[in-house]
Amino acid sequence: MDGIYQRSLDGDITRDDALSLIESNPFQLFEVADRLRKEIVGDEVTFVVNRNIDITDQCMIKCAFCSFRNSIGYEMTIEEILESVREAKDAGATEICIFGGVMPHMDVDYYSEIIGSIKRNFDIELHALSPVEIYHTARASEMSTFDTLKSLKKAGLDTLTGASAEILVDQVRDQICPDKVKTEQWINIIKEAHKLGIPTTSTIMYGTVETWSDRIDHLLILRDIQRETGGFTELVPMTFLNENNMAGSRSAGVSGMEDLMLHALARVILGRDIPNIQASWIKIGTRMAQVALCCGANDLGGTMMEDKISIAAGASHGEYLPLMEMNKIIKAIGRIPVQRTTTYGRV
Repeated sequence: MDGIYQRSLDGDITRDDALSLIESNPFQLFEVADRLRKEIVGDEVTFVVNRNIDITDQCMIKCAFCSFRNSIGYEMTIEEILESVREAKDAGATEICIFGGVMPHMDVDYYSEIIGSIKRNFDIELHALSPVEIYHTARASEMSTFDTLKSLKKAGLDTLTGASAEILVDQVRDQICPDKVKTEQWINIIKEAHKLGIPTTSTIMYGTVETWSDRIDHLLILRDIQRETGGFTELVPMTFLNENNMAGSRSAGVSGMEDLMLHALARVILGRDIPNIQASWIKIGTRMAQVALCCGANDLGGTMMEDKISIAAGASHGEYLPLMEMNKIIKAIGRIPVQRTTTYGRV
């Protein structure tokens, strides 16, 4: 494993290296991932005080893995969105995440009004939308995706989410999200955002129908993008939650061991290129997140305040972790809690 450790630091991990790690002793993988974490980012564990605002559950994209679509049937007004932001600010949030379904009327003007209203009323970082929203917004507005991103940045968009990536292998996407953007479209929109100076997260949603080989290809694509643009702030691994959706009939998701292996493998493959790897407590629970933080991860994500999408898919770990609870969870594993901004500055 010493050779793997050094090749990771040097940025030389190959696809064959990654495949061999899947067949190796997982505890050796965890150990080398934790050594890399300590070398690359040290003993601090970061988190952001934020709120998710799911503006609508109505969606014309029929992803097999989604449990959120039309679960209630609502679309928030501007006034309701602003009230949610106000509540988040009162709780000390520095970040607002805007998510939701995609509908034909959601064009550039629609999102610009939401973004502009928030930025005019509050001093807060706005982390919103994803490549699939950008793609459909551009189509609804008869604009290019580049010009759509430029307009939304002008309206006040600070950072774009790296959601809607799922697995960046079209054979997998054709099974679980055929109406979403293709791999090449996702990559191009992310690169356009980075070119415009809009940082993004990167994500991987694993545990549906993909193989370890597919997961590795996905991580290598993210590494290649980062080496070209430098625009990713972090990787957010998201384990598949199988309740109340069509994909759940084909996959029950993965084991806790696979969750840990994915976080560790991401650390080895991404090395110094994407130094921040999140352990999403709302997906895997706070206790498993503590273990993942000892297997390569270094970020605990956000306080959230609400995550209707995960809850609809069967997440049972709560919707809100107050700042003091974040500190407690991190200190319990002997690490140093640090509150961060969306782009990993210190608060």
